[in-house]
Amino acid sequence: MSKKNKRSKSQKRNEITKGIFTVLENGEGKSFNYKQIAAKLNITEGNGRNELIKKLVELKEKKRILEEGTGQYKAIPSTKTYHTGRVDITGRGNAYIIVEGLDDDVFIPFNKLKKAFHGDTVDVYIYPRRRGRKLEGEITKVIERKKSTFVGIVDLQKTFAFIRPSDHRMYTDIFVPLDKIGKANDGDKVIVKIVDWPDDRDSPMGEITEVLGKPGEHNTEIHSILAEYGLPYEFPLEVEHFADKLDTSIKEEEIAKRRDMRDVLTFTIDPKDAKDFDDALSFQKLENGNYEIGVHIADVSHYLKTDTILDDEAYERATSVYLVDRVVPMLPEVLSNNACSLRPNEEKYTFSAIFELDDKAILQNQWFGRTVINSNERFAYEEAQYIIESGSGNIPDDVSIRGNSYSVDDEVVSATLTFDRLAKILREKRMKAGAISFDKVEVRFNLNENSEPEGVYFKESKDANKLIEEFMLLANRKVAEFIGKQKPVKTFVYRIHDEPNEEKLMALNGIISRFGHSLNFKSKKEISDSLNKLLEDVKGKKEQNLVDTLAIRSMSKAIYTTDNIGHYGLAFDYYSHFTSPIRRYPDVMVHRLLQHYLDGGNSAKADIYEEKCKHSSNMESLAANAERDSIKYMQIKFMDDHKDQEFVGVITGVTEWGIYVEIIENKCEGMVRIRDIKDDYYTFDEKEYAIVGDKTKKTYQLGDEVVVMVKNTDLMKRHLDFSLLGKA
Repeated sequence: MSKKNKRSKSQKRNEITKGIFTVLENGEGKSFNYKQIAAKLNITEGNGRNELIKKLVELKEKKRILEEGTGQYKAIPSTKTYHTGRVDITGRGNAYIIVEGLDDDVFIPFNKLKKAFHGDTVDVYIYPRRRGRKLEGEITKVIERKKSTFVGIVDLQKTFAFIRPSDHRMYTDIFVPLDKIGKANDGDKVIVKIVDWPDDRDSPMGEITEVLGKPGEHNTEIHSILAEYGLPYEFPLEVEHFADKLDTSIKEEEIAKRRDMRDVLTFTIDPKDAKDFDDALSFQKLENGNYEIGVHIADVSHYLKTDTILDDEAYERATSVYLVDRVVPMLPEVLSNNACSLRPNEEKYTFSAIFELDDKAILQNQWFGRTVINSNERFAYEEAQYIIESGSGNIPDDVSIRGNSYSVDDEVVSATLTFDRLAKILREKRMKAGAISFDKVEVRFNLNENSEPEGVYFKESKDANKLIEEFMLLANRKVAEFIGKQKPVKTFVYRIHDEPNEEKLMALNGIISRFGHSLNFKSKKEISDSLNKLLEDVKGKKEQNLVDTLAIRSMSKAIYTTDNIGHYGLAFDYYSHFTSPIRRYPDVMVHRLLQHYLDGGNSAKADIYEEKCKHSSNMESLAANAERDSIKYMQIKFMDDHKDQEFVGVITGVTEWGIYVEIIENKCEGMVRIRDIKDDYYTFDEKEYAIVGDKTKKTYQLGDEVVVMVKNTDLMKRHLDFSLLGKA
């Protein structure tokens, strides 16, 4: 026999061996006879079957596989390391698997993805770790798809179409036959649903479910952002009809069941453009000199009944989504802007937390339950701030949101000033207990009638904002405490925040040291105190937004759960969300549970509520991503009109492919690609967070101020490229 024939026969045997292990290991503990294995390996001829039988016997004798009964073979229970995790695909097409309980993520090269997409839940086999190398592995099975619909651009051919997904982490086009295209035209932006991915196909097969419009058009891009995260932008007709038929009138028999607070001074303080007012404060001074302060929250659960299509829709949404130019509400307008909005001079059903505080803001008494109120006034934050700063109730034209100057009663002024004084005491106590003060700069846009950005401004949190914040925190905390401390233990929905990861804090410390700042790691209290000092020290400085962002990223993520561990960032042992049921479903759950326990009910089933908590946390994350994308989109749109302008920016990130620069005056961030810097050949210095020129040794380092111009804007990919003009 020639060497070639020997090699060919040997290769065939090896392929059969490999095939046997593939079939048995993918069999999830099942046993197979030789006919079943042959069918799976497409072995049909007699010689091949004989080789297969020989190999099965040989592997059994070598104890590499098990024979279970006569001629039934199965894999030996594996000692390999298998885990379940979530896929995080990088911009380069490789992936990391995030496995709960593992300190390191598992690297997966592109050719080992096994058709998994970003966010999918998968089984992963981890290779034995080599010294000094990161964890590596391969995906063995996709357990659950995170999503099956994607946004993309139609590339129409004669007999079919490919959809090119907008998400850079989606590494494959989607094949769509002509009869599944609907009304889409070449170049349209669409939503495509994957229906199948046969083993013999390079691309998954799909169908177009919705045409969003032409790429680059404003509504197309905003709807694309929502669609990318699976978020709706309108209510199903049947849900709208159900909501419209609700009886939202105020009835005497219902008032009789509630604590009547219609005669108590009550008002709301909200953003000037708010349409839903879901919280109000009431104030009265008691005969003993203490203050009775009511935190009144729209009683959404009075209208939103379980086991209705309206409740199902609210649960699925789980949160309102706040994009730059619109709000996508959790509840239809009949509730969010009408029945459940605590508008002035209208009787409203509320769920209230009422506190008796002394002059030093020490809690003397508390009460929780359903109420009815009639708000006396509606203020914007700017109007309340004017009262706090001036001590006057004469609101001038330039502050008023009513179109002209006006005056409010001395009683309202006195209540506002007392609220402010007590809130400052509460805040000071919180900070002394170890709370962290994240007052991150929020970017806002002045939009014209066509939703085009005409200017950028920054939302600033002043005393009026902090006043509302403190009393909402008090209500959230005390409601959670009220249930959480009861014996026997009762199931409840908590908002928890774990301690920060020390490695992330050390990394943060390394970066902020370049700006002359440092953290103190001696104790938990020292860490929180030094974090607060850092956040205070950077206010108004070029590095503020960078440091604020990195500090937030170093923190754990706050989530909803029935398993309370406290809230690190607020320094509370018990915390929940009670104060925004119009826009957050967990608050609706809290209202329902609180009333259930006030009525003497037994503990609710924890597993049911834990599942709802996980869903709410996931939807909150998706909404936050969509909100960030809408800001990025609007920033790029704004910069598109300023292409001929020079800007001073701060280097906020350094990578091997480029530097990220954030413009100081408007917080727009873009990238300068290394290949576009022509005065030298630059290399990435990871330790120094810098790029360094080979010849000139010129360095561009994290935190440096540089001058840039817009090179390219891509609204569809939401990407901004700068040209680097030099150091500032």
